[in-house]
Amino acid sequence: MSVSSRFAVGIHILTLLEVNKGGVNSSEFIAGSVNTNPAVIRKIMGMLKKAGLVNVRPGIAGAELAKDLATITLLDVYKAVNVVQEKELFSIHENPNPNCPVGRNIQNTIGPLFSIAETALEKALGNVTIEDVVRDITKKEKVNRM
Repeated sequence: MSVSSRFAVGIHILTLLEVNKGGVNSSEFIAGSVNTNPAVIRKIMGMLKKAGLVNVRPGIAGAELAKDLATITLLDVYKAVNVVQEKELFSIHENPNPNCPVGRNIQNTIGPLFSIAETALEKALGNVTIEDVVRDITKKEKVNRM
């Protein structure tokens, strides 16, 4: 299993809105960049809007960032698109066999390790902004915006 692709698509959308600032940012245009269905984009845009990361004007094809891109972290996107419930990135199988020494102890042994890993992931995501992503893409593509 992997983290929901909504996370990567959310980052893609926010980055594209900045790179194409002033252009027409319809769900069809964004879907073309993501290579998915516009309905998928509208669903994720709704999540980003609810989190206060984008402003959307229906019917006008005018989506834009609601905050300065330097203040939007990847953690904000991660939380906005409901990748996982808080503290549930890693799940431990339920009901291991209590008659087995491993089954009896596995949850209490790996649970804290999973918690540490999730905290580290969230810290790392909180240190990267959409501005960082835009800067990297712009540098790689040597584009001055679309």
